[in-house]
Amino acid sequence: MKKIQFADQKQEFNKRPSKIGRRSLSRSISQSSTDSYSSAASYTDSSDDETSPRDKQQKNSKGNGDFCIKNIKQADFGRREIEIAEQEMPALMALRKRAQGEKPLAGAKVVGCTHITAQTAVLMETLSALGAQCRWAACNIYSTQNEVAAALAEGGFSVFAWKGESEDDFWWCIDRCVNVEGWQPNMILDDGGDLTHWIYKKYPNMFKKIKGIVEESVTGVHRLYQLSKAGKLCVPAMNVNDSVTKQKFDNLYCCRESILDGLKRTTDVMFGGKQVVVCGYGEVGKGCCAALKAMGSIVYVTEIDPICALQACMDGFRLVKLNEVIRQVDIVITCTGNKNVVVREYLDRMKNGCIVCNMGHSNTEIDVASLRTPELTWERVRSQVDHVIWPDGKRIVLLAEGRLLNLSCSTVPTFVLSITATTQALALIELYNAPEGRYKQDVYLLPKKMGKRWRGGKSRCDSMSMWPAYICLHSTHISQS
Repeated sequence: MKKIQFADQKQEFNKRPSKIGRRSLSRSISQSSTDSYSSAASYTDSSDDETSPRDKQQKNSKGNGDFCIKNIKQADFGRREIEIAEQEMPALMALRKRAQGEKPLAGAKVVGCTHITAQTAVLMETLSALGAQCRWAACNIYSTQNEVAAALAEGGFSVFAWKGESEDDFWWCIDRCVNVEGWQPNMILDDGGDLTHWIYKKYPNMFKKIKGIVEESVTGVHRLYQLSKAGKLCVPAMNVNDSVTKQKFDNLYCCRESILDGLKRTTDVMFGGKQVVVCGYGEVGKGCCAALKAMGSIVYVTEIDPICALQACMDGFRLVKLNEVIRQVDIVITCTGNKNVVVREYLDRMKNGCIVCNMGHSNTEIDVASLRTPELTWERVRSQVDHVIWPDGKRIVLLAEGRLLNLSCSTVPTFVLSITATTQALALIELYNAPEGRYKQDVYLLPKKMGKRWRGGKSRCDSMSMWPAYICLHSTHISQS
């Protein structure tokens, strides 16, 4: 078995690690952490290829080359992952079965920018089954599952994404989705707002022809409200993040499970007895705190909203200011949706070995840019794990360069994403089929009344916004009173 090649301390941070060749299936756990997959272990060959996907000419088995991914040869493995995800996404599969005959998205041309995972692949294939044409890019440079992207490309989808993109690659992929001859998108499915703002700024005429925008994240929704307030939002938009089926399920339960997974895979840390500060007590913060408390951690909470702060207090957590505990905590987790929550002053005062990570969508909560200075040394330990070393020898452990921890460093529970993905699909259907004048140039929540035009039969749940949760509940065979 070949040894892992660690980056030298003096090596420039953005240099790629040396090529380590083909790995055997019997490799160690620590070696598998250098793979390009988000899973902790993968069962396909993943020899490191220094060639940028942008420099490759790849075609699928049908001769189509309208995609840019890491390796089309991983398609079979990705297809198996998608099939596994389908078993845990009952709401989305039920929607596909009910509505594919009526094709409620026939004629829809959806351009998407989300995390490209097995769960997203099930959503994309559902949209296609409902009649939509799709082109897709990744909303995070680290969260793409390369084998899933390969399976989508093999299936005929125009996908432009791979794990480990540069910033330039990120925007190039988005532009390739949008700027294509003979194809005009009329719907946007976004996660974070980057795709929406790219079209708004670079292709204003195209933006005016968009029929509707569906936004999933709190960051993207905030940016939409900014456009609306400035009078620059010229199309209706649906706020999926604040839908009850997103807030109360995905944000809470998904993060409750995935925070532990992401920390374990990257640091192998033991949680019992560790002092942790969680910045923000929204639904994401609630999930993180509950998981860490259950594992025996001593959890502190920072929160500026008085209602959320009172909830944290009544849930048994100690409310603090960050500067009161920054010297003593072992783990710092941000999940506010804001920017510059952990600034250089706090990073300088952290104890040796402190783990710093972010569970919010945006990578601006931790001031990572302030750490890229000559006096600090960056040492790549394993994939998505960096030691930032001060001149006196103190080091902090920075995960995913301050980007979203769970989707960058691990995976997320599929079942709860079924609810979110179905809500996104319903929002697309609603906006695309809405008669002219129903929605103005503003941001809306998903309406509760379910239209009969596509529902495909009677249901015990007549609420559009609650239907995904009802289907998932029904699939668990829980009796209803």
